[in-house]
Amino acid sequence: FFPPGFQVAPETKAVMKWLRSIPFVLSASLHGGELVVTYPYDYSRHPMEEKMFSPTPDEKTFKMLAKAYADAHPVISDRSELRCGGNFVKRGGIINGAEWYSFTGGMADFNYLHTNCFEVTVEVGCEKFPLEEELFTIWHENRDALLNYMEMVHRGIKGIVSDKFGNPIKNARISVRGIQHDVTTGN
Repeated sequence: FFPPGFQVAPETKAVMKWLRSIPFVLSASLHGGELVVTYPYDYSRHPMEEKMFSPTPDEKTFKMLAKAYADAHPVISDRSELRCGGNFVKRGGIINGAEWYSFTGGMADFNYLHTNCFEVTVEVGCEKFPLEEELFTIWHENRDALLNYMEMVHRGIKGIVSDKFGNPIKNARISVRGIQHDVTTGN
């Protein structure tokens, strides 16, 4: 997952361990500096190519998740190309991460490849370091979008995989025909 020789910080190792120990299925990483929702993969399959579309086997699901956030956000869903984030209007306020810019070691890619968690990255505003007095507005712009995104956890297949006696089966592999990405049951 990380390039050869890459040193993983202790806090990063701790988060990776935590993510593997709890069966999260949905998450979002909040960033500043733009106004768009990105989804995996963030790292291009061709690392020498910048801005190359790099879909996961669950491309349709990730687009649905990203759109759930973007469509509920009052500014991201605004069709004006002159506003902050306006260069993503024709894409519906979402983009495949690697198509925007490719980077290795991202949280969304890690979650998809090494856990059952589907994560998008939400760029909450064009200012990388907003002023304190801007935070209230940013919160209100994102509150309903966050709630709408969190409700997406109820989409798809869910339930308990159990043996003939009704006992849950830990680490059972779940496959969906046509999607080359399995998930496993939790404990």
